[in-house]
Amino acid sequence: MADPDDVLVLMRMARALERVDAGLSPQQYRILKLAGAGGERSARLAERLAVAKPTLTAIADSLVAAGLARRETEPGDRRVVRLHLTEAGTAAVARADVAYGEWLERLCELTGDGDRIRADLRMIDGALDELCRVRRPAATAGRP
Repeated sequence: MADPDDVLVLMRMARALERVDAGLSPQQYRILKLAGAGGERSARLAERLAVAKPTLTAIADSLVAAGLARRETEPGDRRVVRLHLTEAGTAAVARADVAYGEWLERLCELTGDGDRIRADLRMIDGALDELCRVRRPAATAGRP
């Protein structure tokens, strides 16, 4: 079983990221980063971000209203909607990249072993992808 103190550290990190003055909340940043990587379908974005579709829709609505993103329907299937960055969204992500990157760099410097920490973060990211992949079939089991 995981050490509860380790879990607490992860939660502290998440809360600390919420306080970084990046111009975007962590949720907005995550959505814009993934949308900027290729106009993901809304359903796929919700899955990758581990949020409910209504939550994604509400955040996407606010990003569209702020002029940071736009929705585009899929040619041939109007039910499929993809989120894309606007020019302002691309600029906002670039500013947030710097702010979040500087925060993480400082944190890594303070550990005295930043290269290992960054490598471990990439390994954790891959493990999270695997957890989502393994969990996905179980979540849809028994559904028509």
